[in-house]
Amino acid sequence: MSHQLIEVQDLRTHFHVEGGVIPAVDGVSFTINEGETLGIVGESGCGKSVTALSILRLVPQPPGKIVEGNVFLRDIDLLTLSESEMRKVRGNEISMIFQEPMISLNPVFKVGDQISEAIRLHQGLGKSAAWQKSIDALASVGIPAPKDRVNDYPHQMSGGMRQRVMIAMAISCNPSLLIADEPSTALDVTIQAQILDLMVQLQNELGMAILLITHDLGVIAEIAHHVAVMYAGLIVESAELTQIFERPLHPYTQGLLNSTPKLGSGGEKLTVIEGVVPDPMHLPPGCRFEPRCKYAVERCKHEIPAPEYLEQEHLVRCFEARKFL
Repeated sequence: MSHQLIEVQDLRTHFHVEGGVIPAVDGVSFTINEGETLGIVGESGCGKSVTALSILRLVPQPPGKIVEGNVFLRDIDLLTLSESEMRKVRGNEISMIFQEPMISLNPVFKVGDQISEAIRLHQGLGKSAAWQKSIDALASVGIPAPKDRVNDYPHQMSGGMRQRVMIAMAISCNPSLLIADEPSTALDVTIQAQILDLMVQLQNELGMAILLITHDLGVIAEIAHHVAVMYAGLIVESAELTQIFERPLHPYTQGLLNSTPKLGSGGEKLTVIEGVVPDPMHLPPGCRFEPRCKYAVERCKHEIPAPEYLEQEHLVRCFEARKFL
């Protein structure tokens, strides 16, 4: 039986900008068990990446600020740690893969130097031992001739290779949690599949949990065990993968699934979610999805639905969700 690794409780991260406050993450709660994958899915700007950055306390301050909540790694609340204590967590207990490896990797250092730096910092190894472990890390993510490629600079590698280097760097200290923010977005479909297969393989080998952030339900279906659907700073539905795909209870989740191409659909037109994501500085007074929802009733305009378990471990924020049971 898996034990709970991460518990996020009522997390709120706001950005103070000219003209007001943006509640980018506005009361998000979820748990991740050891060795399992939680996929957070939603449109751009819904708060997915800010949630991940908040867990690692990497939100730029100013303009951002974590204003409320708890992030427990086992029994330790990360939001109460000093900055020096938090640096021991980042890259060691919790690692992150960012969207664009060309931006994340330093162009003037060899990839081996960049991987070994984290190893020396967190594991106290000498230069030669850390260099050898960097070679081993590159080998573990399927990079051919790792003894040669460890001396390459990022520009000498393809996009898929750079992403593998980012994964090698992230797993080099055997983290308990790997946060993957759109890990395959910039890659072509074939390389994307290889990266996802690699993440599953490494998870099975190392036993790490994964927090996968994406807007792509196909990626979620590939590797996630549980799914949280975000909209305008809130988790509007969360459940096991099969529950989300077989019986979604929130109209937004249904819209996402209906707008996803399916094999054997015969070329039929995709359903579009009408309207646009609300302006985060001028959110609707009631349900945030109400202006786009075809099932909305009068109370949806004035009341914010509370999260409610309608089935075992199936959480939803919607007054009309019961009609879909």
